[in-house]
Amino acid sequence: MRFLLSATAALFVTSAAGADPMSFDLALKRASGAPSVRGRETSVAAAQSSAIAADQLPDPKLDFGIKDFPVTGPDAGRFNRDNFTMTTIGVSQQFTNPAKRHARAAMAAAGIDAAKADHLIEARSVQLETALAWTDLYYAQKRLALLQTLDASLDDLQKTVSSRLTSGSARPSQALEPAQLRAQVNDRRAALVSEVARAKAKLSRFTGDVNPQTTGDPPALSLDDERLRSSFRALPALRARDAATRSAEALTQSARADKNPDLTISASYGRREPRYGDLVSLGLSIDLPLFAKRRQDPKIAAAASEAERTRFDRLSAEREWSAALEADLAEHTMHHQRLENARTTLVPLARQRAALDRDSYAAGKTDLGTALLATLSVAEAEVDLLDRDAEVTRDTVRITITYAGYDR
Repeated sequence: MRFLLSATAALFVTSAAGADPMSFDLALKRASGAPSVRGRETSVAAAQSSAIAADQLPDPKLDFGIKDFPVTGPDAGRFNRDNFTMTTIGVSQQFTNPAKRHARAAMAAAGIDAAKADHLIEARSVQLETALAWTDLYYAQKRLALLQTLDASLDDLQKTVSSRLTSGSARPSQALEPAQLRAQVNDRRAALVSEVARAKAKLSRFTGDVNPQTTGDPPALSLDDERLRSSFRALPALRARDAATRSAEALTQSARADKNPDLTISASYGRREPRYGDLVSLGLSIDLPLFAKRRQDPKIAAAASEAERTRFDRLSAEREWSAALEADLAEHTMHHQRLENARTTLVPLARQRAALDRDSYAAGKTDLGTALLATLSVAEAEVDLLDRDAEVTRDTVRITITYAGYDR
């Protein structure tokens, strides 16, 4: 009972002075402003800005020139000595056919969708990594607290051993057994200290806190299998696939639009020798896609095949995510069953056995090694229970954020 009371009290001990306490929700809120997420936001803004000009006509062209300037004959090198030489100024405007402009607009819209999907993917990835880092830090600190209580129990056993040695009821070699057990605990503590440092480093990366520290408990999340199965099709990764399909379809649309001719209208004004009249010229040029079977049609077929590939990739990705969801749910069920087994059976049995062995040792009916192993088995059972609880919490957090997101 003393072991259990000490364990409960130690769970609330702060492991680092000067830490910056963060609840689970606060950590995710701070991570929403991570540099990688902000960078994706600027990519969305860039795509939206580029889309404004996607379906606009090209800029008009202003032309200056000299026409019919003689370079041979009696007037060679003489400017405006005949009735042909003139200086010109003109303007021309290309009118891209509407089909091409609509295709460019569709490609720009697909680019915006792709940028948004990329932003969502990064935001959810950062959210997930932050949530898992917070959870890992939370449980690593709880494990450290359990090891502290085990140290206290070893102190009690050491005192008992000393009194037994004084009375002659214990062998001298038995005095080393608590020290051996303490060395094992120190190894476990070193591993946990490293785990805490790694979790803090990851949490600091996403939240910007120099020395993050958890406060409060993990969120009380529950998994709704049917809701997850019905909503996972809106995953950012699948939205990115949809954007890739729309982009490929827009490329196909653009390839087909190449069969429609563009128009260019031009106008110019020519000034000649003052004794001759000035001239005005108008012009119209039209593209002639006369060899479509060898130029436009192969491009159309290639673009259409690429669009079909993206649709198959989208279907494959959906099936992959669906299988991953079912596997994650099955693993979560297994972890939850293991947690309940430890909570209701393994830990209570370990406590009962340890109590019986300690009583037997106190009464001189069993040796010190048995009592030490009983104490260790309780600590291991407590740590194992905590590990299983961490597995279930990690599963719940990971599945919720991965397939549905976390919005509080």
